[in-house]
Amino acid sequence: MRQRRYELIIFDWDGTLVDSTGTIVACIQAACHDLGLPVPSREAASHIIGLGLQDALSHLLPDLPADDYLRLVQAYRNHYLARDAEIPLFSGAKELVACLHARGHLLAVATGKARQGLKRAFQHTGLGTYFHASRTADECFSKPHPAMIEELLDELAVPSERVLMVGDTSHDLLMARNAGVDALAAGYGAHPAESLAQYAPLAVCGDFPELMQWLLENA
Repeated sequence: MRQRRYELIIFDWDGTLVDSTGTIVACIQAACHDLGLPVPSREAASHIIGLGLQDALSHLLPDLPADDYLRLVQAYRNHYLARDAEIPLFSGAKELVACLHARGHLLAVATGKARQGLKRAFQHTGLGTYFHASRTADECFSKPHPAMIEELLDELAVPSERVLMVGDTSHDLLMARNAGVDALAAGYGAHPAESLAQYAPLAVCGDFPELMQWLLENA
C-alpha cells in the first residue's frame, strides 16, 4: 500500500459529506419568514453555513435584538429537525469514508453543528463508527478560529504537517490556514468554487466523485 501522505483527515460535515446546503438555506429562510424578518437570499444564507448556529444568524442579521436571536434559533431548529433524518449523504460518501478508514487514516469531523446534531447525523448516516474524534461548534470557538483543528491534533497526537482539512466553505479553509494544516476544497457545497480558490487549497474539487478520486490518489 502506498505510504499515507496524511495521517489525519478532518472533514467538515454539511455540504462536504452530506448534501444539506439546500435544506439549511430553506430552513433559515423559513425561520426568518416565521418571525416576520427579512428573508435572506440563497447566496446570503449559504455564506453563513459552517459557522455555529448563533454566530451564523448574528452574521446574517447583525442588528437583531438578542431575544430575537433565541427565537430565530429555535424556529430554525424546528424546521431543520423536521427534515433532519431525510438529508442524504453525497453518493459515494460512505464508501469513501470506509475506504480511508480501512487504509489506516485517522478520521475526524470539525463542524458548525452542535454535538446533539452531529450525534443524530452519525446515527442517520451510519458513519459515526468510522470517525476517531470530532469537534462541534458548541464545544469550541466557531470557525475560522483554529481551536477545532488544534484540539483534534492534540487528542490524536498528529503533527500539523500530517493533517488535511476537507471543507466546502471559506470558514473551513481559513480555519485550516489558521491551524497551519493543508486544505482541500469541496467546490460543490455552500460556497462557490471560484471563491474557495483564493484561499489556496491543494485543489478545488467540482463534485464529490472528483473529491473522492483526489483523496484516494493523493491522501
